[in-house]
This record gives sequence, structure tokens and C-alpha cells, in this order.
Amino acid sequence: MKMQIFKTSDQLSPALLRITLGLVVLAHGVQKLFGWFDGYGFSSTMSYFTDSVGLPWALGFFIVMLETAGALALIAGLATRLVALSYIGLAIGIVMKVHLGNWFFMNWFNNHAGEGYEFFILWVGIAVALVILGGGRYSLDKLIAGGG
Repeated sequence: MKMQIFKTSDQLSPALLRITLGLVVLAHGVQKLFGWFDGYGFSSTMSYFTDSVGLPWALGFFIVMLETAGALALIAGLATRLVALSYIGLAIGIVMKVHLGNWFFMNWFNNHAGEGYEFFILWVGIAVALVILGGGRYSLDKLIAGGG
């Protein structure tokens, strides 16, 4: 089982994918956890999750941690497949709970309510590739699996 989770190739492309997705998700995570980048911080985010979205507190906490600690793990290439699989579920949940009724496109010009789900299609596509490929070159997965 350990080898299946950590096994990866020496390709560079998975490293580029995981660092890209990890940095994007990390920015959203630290908005929620610390209030950085004009985010609301932990207390306000948790209030939004529980009061507005209707999530249980524990699930909201898991989301904040997955977007923060999970992103750091993904950037480092630690448990890449597991984190990427979690991100697929998270992205689908976000779309279904928040964005599905807001049409496809991001709302760059504020011409309709809410944000669309095009961003999450990219997110899921990258995550699926990482589930298939693993962390690639320069990942902790490669070190753990004994690949140098």
C-alpha cells in the first residue's frame, strides 16, 4: 500500500502540476486560516461555512486545513496522490454547494451573481493528472518510495 501511495516517476511535469495547484490552493487556504490576501480569517470563514453554507464545523475546519496543510504537502510532493484525490472531492463539493448555480465563467466583470466553476474544472483536471502520475521529480514521495 505504501508503495502505491508514494510510487512516482522521475518526470518533471508532475512536479510542475503539483507546485502550480499547491500554490493556488495555498493562497485560498491562508485567506481562510490567517486572513492573508484580503481573506476573512479563521473565525469569519468558519462562520460563513456553518451559518451561510450550512456545513458542520468539523467539515469546515477540515476544508481550511486541507487547503493550507494539504497545499504545503502537495508543493513538497508528500502523499501527492492522497492530497490530489482529496482535492478532487473538495472541488466537486465546492462546485455543488456554492458555484453550480452561478453559470460557467468566473465573474470578472461583475455582470452576474457569484463566480462560475471554470476554475474548478482546471483544478480537477490537474488533480486527476496527479492521482495518475504521482509527485514526480523533486517530491518527498520519490524519496519515501526509495527513488532518490
